[in-house]
Amino acid sequence: MNKKYEIDMCSGSVLGKMLLFALPLMCSSILQLLFNAADIVVVGRFAGDNALAAVGSNTALINLLTNIFVGLSVGSNVLTAQYYGAKRNDDLKETVHTSMLLSLYCGLLLTVVGLVGAPMLLELMKAPPEVLDLAVLYLRIYFLGMASMMVYNFGSSILRAVGDTKRPLYYLLGAGIVNVLLNLFFVIVCHLGVAGVALATVISQTISAFLVVRCLIKEQGGIHLELKELAISREKLGKIMQIGLPAGFQGTVFSLSNVVIQSAVNSFGNIAVAGNSAAANIEGFVYMAMNAFHQATISFTSQNYGAREYRRIYRILFAGELCVVATGLLLGNLAVFFGDVLLGIYSPSAEVIAAGMVRLKVICTLYALCGVMDVLVGALRGIGYSIIPMVVSLVGACGLRLLWIATVFRIPEYHSLFTVYLSYPITWTITLTVHAVTFALAARKVLRTEGNPVLIAQIHLDEESKAYIDEDSGL
Repeated sequence: MNKKYEIDMCSGSVLGKMLLFALPLMCSSILQLLFNAADIVVVGRFAGDNALAAVGSNTALINLLTNIFVGLSVGSNVLTAQYYGAKRNDDLKETVHTSMLLSLYCGLLLTVVGLVGAPMLLELMKAPPEVLDLAVLYLRIYFLGMASMMVYNFGSSILRAVGDTKRPLYYLLGAGIVNVLLNLFFVIVCHLGVAGVALATVISQTISAFLVVRCLIKEQGGIHLELKELAISREKLGKIMQIGLPAGFQGTVFSLSNVVIQSAVNSFGNIAVAGNSAAANIEGFVYMAMNAFHQATISFTSQNYGAREYRRIYRILFAGELCVVATGLLLGNLAVFFGDVLLGIYSPSAEVIAAGMVRLKVICTLYALCGVMDVLVGALRGIGYSIIPMVVSLVGACGLRLLWIATVFRIPEYHSLFTVYLSYPITWTITLTVHAVTFALAARKVLRTEGNPVLIAQIHLDEESKAYIDEDSGL
């Protein structure tokens, strides 16, 4: 690694280094969100409410289709960080090359799904008939950039795993500027509407993917990328899948529950859809700021787990929760306080603003609960637990959310947007409580390993050497 981008996660202050890691990542995530925000603002201002609803109605569906593959990048991040912390460069190199080729395959598969299935998927989501054709057009063009999106996500996850969150920020800054300029050019000058904003997003994603690949090619050591050596290692793919598939499946089911909620919102008409889309976009900035500490917790925990610095894991969790609560409470309530002004950026319609404020008041006020839940999940994944947090999240958040829509929302006196959005803070509270208990039990098991040479040797056995442990000798 270039030393000026490296962060030593396994010694020294946790809080200071976590902030140093998370702040560039926070800016990167917000810039990535600006890709979609620029789309929504431009079409809302220059192409009308129907175009705004067409772009916004795709958000939950895009997340549904991409989350399973973005989850695999979590597996890549955890595995890279563990090998980096353990200084196992050969394993690290195999992980990098497997991850980058896997990202390309995932992106191409998503492109095919988006191009072929767009009309059927949007109809299943009950997209308003008046915006269906525009929504299909946007989705098909958007998915032409899936390969670039996946390559960037996997590449940046590799850089994050070794402590580099600055260069992904620089790359997204450049690509984000291009995206905004192209949005304005394609919509205002060329009058391409939703097709123009989708095309601008594809071009900007391709630029960011090119820059992150170029960075990895120029790197030295274990994360150096050699294009001619791209190959899938079955062993590393299996480990990435073991960690990443539960994360991706969890994200996909979360998105599925959000699709159900989007369908419930769609039933209130295009004004409610437009207001929901604008509010969700504002809310997304708060989420991405909190998510930076979730990502930091994964990388810090994974490296320390690989380096066998098990007792630092508690300090990492405490620092992550402290940061995410402060961020969620501050930014979430600021979003509510300035909600009318912020929503007015997306649409001048008073009805759209009123519909958007319903979502902001319910969700953003208590958004810190979601951050607390995510940091706990990040700590669990960092120490190798991926199935358990997936099951807890699916039952506690998704299952209860769907049950809420199927029962409480169906009661005539509670059939409102407020009731739809109330499902979020209720399910966050239940799920984070169970995650906290799960982490306490898992961390005790990890700490029991510390000081037991037989268990340590079993966990860190070099699989390639096929060595054997003589438990009687205490090796």
